[in-house]
Amino acid sequence: MAVRNQRALPSDRSTSASGRRGTPDFLFLFLTFLLVCFGFAFVFSASMALNANTPWPFAFKQAINITVGIFCMLVCMNIDYRKFQKWIKPLFISVVLLLLATPVIGASLNNARSWIKLGFFTLQPTELAKLMVILYLAGLLSRKGEGIRDFKTGFIPPLAVIGFISALIMLQPDFGSTAILCACALVMIFVGGARMRHMFLLGLAGACLASLFAAVYLLIGGEGNYRIDRFTTFLDPFSDANDKGYQIVQALYAFGHGGTFGAGFGQSIQKLHYLPLPYNDFIFPVIGEELGFIGTSIFLLVYLAFLWRGLIIALRSKETFGMLTGVGIISLIGIQAFINMGGVTNTIPMTGVTLPLISYGGTSIVVTLMSLGILLSISRDYNKPEKEKAAEKKKNARLHRRTLTMTEMQTALPGQRRFTGPIRQKDPFVKGSSSCFVLSAGL
Repeated sequence: MAVRNQRALPSDRSTSASGRRGTPDFLFLFLTFLLVCFGFAFVFSASMALNANTPWPFAFKQAINITVGIFCMLVCMNIDYRKFQKWIKPLFISVVLLLLATPVIGASLNNARSWIKLGFFTLQPTELAKLMVILYLAGLLSRKGEGIRDFKTGFIPPLAVIGFISALIMLQPDFGSTAILCACALVMIFVGGARMRHMFLLGLAGACLASLFAAVYLLIGGEGNYRIDRFTTFLDPFSDANDKGYQIVQALYAFGHGGTFGAGFGQSIQKLHYLPLPYNDFIFPVIGEELGFIGTSIFLLVYLAFLWRGLIIALRSKETFGMLTGVGIISLIGIQAFINMGGVTNTIPMTGVTLPLISYGGTSIVVTLMSLGILLSISRDYNKPEKEKAAEKKKNARLHRRTLTMTEMQTALPGQRRFTGPIRQKDPFVKGSSSCFVLSAGL
């Protein structure tokens, strides 16, 4: 679904000059709040047994994170999204500086140095980088227009930006976030109008480089690396169920114990120190165990409805920048959700990423809600013209009811006074007007 024609720039739109904006997409807003509340409930359920003194530590922190995130979402929702196109350069430079500083001053956790401790708050610059790359690429692609179809001047510059940011993230290292960012950026480039031939060549080159990297890594002694172990255990997790395949095996046990109808909310067994991080990366198996197949299916349908509604908002935008920004935000959330759910169900190799809007997290939930606020700002832009059209249509209908109405009328020729079709005579105004009209036709 590539966009071949350049859309109107912000300065070309007559609707933006009025200063008034429409209402946000309330269905999307409702689905967002529904998923956030659902995630908070399961963060509480998954973490209640991890602390012997109180069941509230993670839930209390998550409540604070959600409050901050909703505040940021409401702020971004009330800012015209076109302003982010003007602010993107200083914001992008700030994120690049944070990514450069993270491997040096960042805190190490789970074999990665991806967090910067700021007193009582821990910042993850990678999450900010994802949103900034989306905004930067949306601005770049919207300015290029049809120029994206040229390989040297249109296709290569966005790839250079993606490669630079991906290299900074891999210094931490964070392979999961790098893969999500690259996949999201490629979706935006494709939707922005890139040639299929260029996309195919890029995919072929990426596959060759990945194979070469894996081969060299194994030759220099990377057999004991946990990333290689994740790929090998993906093929047969039960071959080493007590060591390398322990996480996947316990997640599969959780889904099996849930059965059709589930064990009930709060009744999960695998969260009792069997599943690692049941409130974070492995929260989906807890959902599957407590809600069962039916409940999990309903949850997935709601999540898909949320993604579908967000995609509709993006595609309804009348500007290229708004459309690409919306597509980037929704594809980022959808790809990350697929990688998380696919990993814990052993559909794809396991990668340590959170489930957006559901898993416990500080920077992740705040940045995700902030990005959804930008998407809601885009929905406010297209809702205004639709509202005005509806009001104008309603006004025309009222005027039409006050005038002469006929189901069929034949214009009278000189010397003829014949009309085909009945004249509505219920309204006194219509009756008087129709009598005058017949009299004047006879004259």
